[in-house]
This record gives sequence, structure tokens and C-alpha cells, in this order.
Amino acid sequence: MITSEINFNDLNILHVCNPRLKNSYISICKKGFITLKTPRVSDIFIQNLLNKKEVWIRKQLLQVEHNQPLEINLEDEVLMFGEVYSIDSTEATELRRFLEKLKKPDEKNILKCYDNFYKLYASQYIVPKVEQFSKLMNLNYEEIKFKKMKSRWGSCSSKRVITLNTQLIKIDKELIDYIIVHELAHLTHMNHSRKFHDLVDIYISNAKELNKRLKAIHLL
Repeated sequence: MITSEINFNDLNILHVCNPRLKNSYISICKKGFITLKTPRVSDIFIQNLLNKKEVWIRKQLLQVEHNQPLEINLEDEVLMFGEVYSIDSTEATELRRFLEKLKKPDEKNILKCYDNFYKLYASQYIVPKVEQFSKLMNLNYEEIKFKKMKSRWGSCSSKRVITLNTQLIKIDKELIDYIIVHELAHLTHMNHSRKFHDLVDIYISNAKELNKRLKAIHLL
């Protein structure tokens, strides 16, 4: 894998060349960093791709500049871990499969494909994270559930069942870690007392900062 910097029409782009990739794609994070990942391709190919995507790139950068939530175009992009990926990226493989199976590709069914994708990806990415932190915190849960929720990122019941919002996959990984630790801490303290926050702070040193960032996110 080889990395280099590209200056394209005053846009600074990190180019990652990975021979194992089958497709090329561009991602933009909330801090405004632009990353282009490709297999081995020519400079002409890269220039053509950037010419094609320039309007989209600048639109996303404008949203970042005005602190607006990153937006995606259905069937063309997917929002994951605070970055916008093109639909042909390796991260979106399962989403493409869901979309390809649609017999009626209207907006309702397309949105359902996205929801199913986020639920699948959440179970694949988050479950190992929960297991990792539960061992670290020496706390045992009974079950993990995933569902799309409109007002909560997660919850923990008195029966030691942790429910996590599938939309977590849209936000930064460090925010996901914070929410996981937050819900695990409720296994010991079913409240938001000082002892609860002290427990969270042991494993997430910047918990207060992350909590403020979460309150500013309106993805649901």
C-alpha cells in the first residue's frame, strides 16, 4: 500500500494505492479530510475520476465548513464512521447486494436496504467491541440487541440486555466506543450518578467532550 498527496484544483487529497482493491472511491470525514483509495491506476484515470467527483467533493466540504451533517445520495453513497463512501467501496459490499435484489427500487425500499445494511454492519463491528470492553471492565451482559431508534443511541435494561441503535455505524468510532462503555457502565449503576460517570471516565478519558459531540449530532 502506497500513500501520497494530490493537489487537485486547490484540494488537498490523500491518495492511498492498494493493489488489493477492485474499485476506486473517495471518502470525506467531518474534519474535511479527503481520501482517495484506488488499486493501481494511471494518473489520467485519477484526474478523470476527480473531475467527475469535484462538484460532489466541494458540496461535502461546504457542509463540513458550516458544521452540517454529512449528506448522502441514495444508491450512490453511504455514510459510515463519520465519512461518506461511494457505493462501490469495499465497505458497502453488502449494501450493494441488498440494492441489487430490489424488485421495486423506490425510495422507501432503498431506505430499507440502508437500514438492513446498517443493522448487519452494526452486529459485525459492534458486537466484538462490546465483548472487548465488557472483558476490560469485568462486566457481564445477557444479550445485545440492535434496532433503529429515533431518540436514543443505546439502552441497558435491568435484565442486563443492551440495546444499541443501528445508526451508530454512521458516527465516529470513538463515539461508538463511548456509547458502548456508557451502556456497559449501567450494568453496575442504573443511573447517571457520580459513581457512574467515574466508571465511564476510567475507560473513556474524554467522555465529557464526546458526550457534547453526540448531542450536536442529528442523524436520526
